[in-house]
Amino acid sequence: MNTAERYQSVLDRVATAARAAGRAPESVRVLAAVKTQRPEAIAELVDAGCTLLGHNRAQELVEVAPALGGLRPGVNLEHHFIGQLQTNKAARVVDLVSCVHSVDRMSLARKLATAADSRGRVLDVFVQVNASGEETKAGVRPDDAVAFALDVAALPALHVRGMMTIGAHSSDPAVVDRSFAVMQELSDAVVQAGLDAPELSMGMSQDLDAAIARGATMVRIGSDIFGPRV
Repeated sequence: MNTAERYQSVLDRVATAARAAGRAPESVRVLAAVKTQRPEAIAELVDAGCTLLGHNRAQELVEVAPALGGLRPGVNLEHHFIGQLQTNKAARVVDLVSCVHSVDRMSLARKLATAADSRGRVLDVFVQVNASGEETKAGVRPDDAVAFALDVAALPALHVRGMMTIGAHSSDPAVVDRSFAVMQELSDAVVQAGLDAPELSMGMSQDLDAAIARGATMVRIGSDIFGPRV
């Protein structure tokens, strides 16, 4: 399959998972994780109708976003940052994205807020939660997530849209589901705490069905769109 066909296959899979969960397919957006992809390859995906693009690395973002603008002028592309972000690169990222998914510490939140404020804009963010408790994963502890989200939301230049996680790294579906169930509960708790932040960014190629069943509103898909990384 080519890129357009793989993208359509992902859309079909998302729609099937959403319907199985009693949800409308349009309630779940597909974000293409474009890590290591050439601008020309991403442009092919844009031609297939995908305009929501997720970047993992600040340096790649700085190179790829302007190149895409040149390759597809006039196309309204929505760039998100989904990787771990160093505070010293926050300002560069704010110049190019509409949303950051990986806010997991106040030092980063403040840097993003300062950069956004100096540019006269409000930046959308997701709070990253380590729902699986794995030491290799970034994110705030689930017990701290609601309070942290409220602290981030108190920064005037940031708008908390919801929470993000990477599902448990396990071949056991029950373990994976448990990590997404934690996020579903946290999402409800954040809304009950008074934040208009109902979104859940979770689910990748290997576990998007389980994530959608637990309320994901955005799934981040790389290999199922572009094929295995070489």
